[in-house]
Amino acid sequence: MTLDNQNLENKVALITGSAGGIGLAIAQTYLANGAKVVLTDYQKDTPDALVGLLADYPNKALYIGCDICDSQGVDRLIQSTVEQFDRLDILVNNAAVFDLAPILESDEESFDRLFDINVKAFFFTLQKVAQKMVDMGIEGRIINMASQAGRRGEALVSHYCATKAAVISYTQSAALGLAQYKINVNAISPGVIDTPMWEHVDSLFAKHENLAPGEKKIAVGKAVPLGYMGKPAEIASLALFLASEGARYITAQTYNVDGGNVMS
Repeated sequence: MTLDNQNLENKVALITGSAGGIGLAIAQTYLANGAKVVLTDYQKDTPDALVGLLADYPNKALYIGCDICDSQGVDRLIQSTVEQFDRLDILVNNAAVFDLAPILESDEESFDRLFDINVKAFFFTLQKVAQKMVDMGIEGRIINMASQAGRRGEALVSHYCATKAAVISYTQSAALGLAQYKINVNAISPGVIDTPMWEHVDSLFAKHENLAPGEKKIAVGKAVPLGYMGKPAEIASLALFLASEGARYITAQTYNVDGGNVMS
């Protein structure tokens, strides 16, 4: 593998859920490797975490606030991307939310919220971007963000696990359905990654498992075979490869980046 076949010069990427964590790390990596990037998240105004990045790449990076549960909003997001940069080559379908509760306490509100964002909005964003790629004759790349949670059940995390299992399944089906258009569809399945989201995750585990704040985060890091939580940049490096010419013969796959938690 050479640096040349990971160069994204003249490529345009749309990254959902990119106001921080993994999405932001992927945006930084893509920009550093020549891509033009539209970052989007649910906030209408530019999130503080993106101000410096947008200033560093004034002609290559753009933020557009979008609630991906709003179908017409997604249409406008895609159209704005194409109007700004003339094309759309890469989708990183990263936006998601997390919640947990014991099976006997899990409620319909949590179920609806997770499935609305992690599955319904995820799928229709994929569909709409794929249609734009087909209409423009672009042999694009779609990279979905799954999770190790999608590889197994967890007593407290049933809804989230199910949504990420759906991401893996949709990745396979979409890859087969879009292969005729030379659009590659793959997914990344992160393990425990040290992002700002983990403060929320840790607080929920602390509540339901009677733990001290921070205790769960330390424990899951130590439980990883490599002995530590991953970093967003370690997910971004694979996202770069999957968007590159080096991965042109890869589709319908979900790659574990989890320090050895899942072996498949």
